[in-house]
Amino acid sequence: MEKLAKPVIVSHIEKSVDYTLFDSKWVPCSAKFVTMGSRPRDTGVIQIHEVSSGELKLVKTIERPQSIKCGTFKASNLRDRFLATGDFKGKLHIYDLEDSSSPVYSADAHTQVLNTIDGVAGDCIGCGAPEIVTGSKDGSVKVWDSRQKDKPVAYMQPPEGNVRRDCWSVAFGNSYNNEDRVVAAGYDNGDIKMFDLRAMSLRWECNLKHGICGLEFDRRDIAMNKLVATTMGSKIFVFDLRTQHPKKGFAHLIQKAHDSTVWLVRHLPQNREIFVTCGGNGSICLWKYNYPEKRRIADSDGIEEGVIGSLTQLQNNSLSSQPVTSLDWCPDKLGLAVCTAFDETLRVILTTKLNLY
Repeated sequence: MEKLAKPVIVSHIEKSVDYTLFDSKWVPCSAKFVTMGSRPRDTGVIQIHEVSSGELKLVKTIERPQSIKCGTFKASNLRDRFLATGDFKGKLHIYDLEDSSSPVYSADAHTQVLNTIDGVAGDCIGCGAPEIVTGSKDGSVKVWDSRQKDKPVAYMQPPEGNVRRDCWSVAFGNSYNNEDRVVAAGYDNGDIKMFDLRAMSLRWECNLKHGICGLEFDRRDIAMNKLVATTMGSKIFVFDLRTQHPKKGFAHLIQKAHDSTVWLVRHLPQNREIFVTCGGNGSICLWKYNYPEKRRIADSDGIEEGVIGSLTQLQNNSLSSQPVTSLDWCPDKLGLAVCTAFDETLRVILTTKLNLY
């Protein structure tokens, strides 16, 4: 009976495609989602799919000259629903999917492949300018405002002469008013760096020993609460961001999972304490964060430090024999998600009983 009370993860629709799938995103306020990837001839493709009566319909295919690595709707308002993408030549493009003949915005963002992208403020009121952050193999992290052509509004890179590490993941957070905003960036050597965009300074950094494949704040539009990092070393790290000790930094927990690289993390839009992680062995795990009785205590010197909670695994499922490359929760339907894997199959999945948490 206890097993039946747990959420169940079901692959509702599966569809094979003829290209490598790198990313997928739900189109806000719709039953549509986009998939992005690479043709065998190294050209790019964006496909728009619609879920209707339990079936999947291909709405549109957009061919691009360069393979597409990542995309986001997070910097666009709900009326426009513009898709921002990063490609293998380091270019940033923004598309109006209703008229996709050419991008509405383009920038030569990086000198090498644009690995990771995130957006902020598109669907928020009073939370600053709509911005996009990009991270690249060239070691730089840049913040873009589509109203400003050609030039980033912020640029973070190592000092001259330092080794440039491959940036694998970026995430916006702390965007709860017009002034405050941070960007977290994860690198191939295990470094996490948190940049304060208001002060234009490095706020915090640490090293987790293994490459940082995924980063996500539990909510980007509130004062910093939690940050989850996933790594090549089969481990998940959860940081409590409400209290930063001057020496110890943020309290955190470590959870081993998937027995493989943990490719990414995605928090449930309707409940920030629940998130899913995706593994290199084709599995996905569903987690719930449990808060401690007290979130901060005073150390021996009377300085406050954070107290970390615990994780409960709610469910796990094996979807593919290949790594799961992307997963995106539908913001409008609890438990509905789209995910892609290197087996060139996209899947619409359903997770039940999430309303009980």
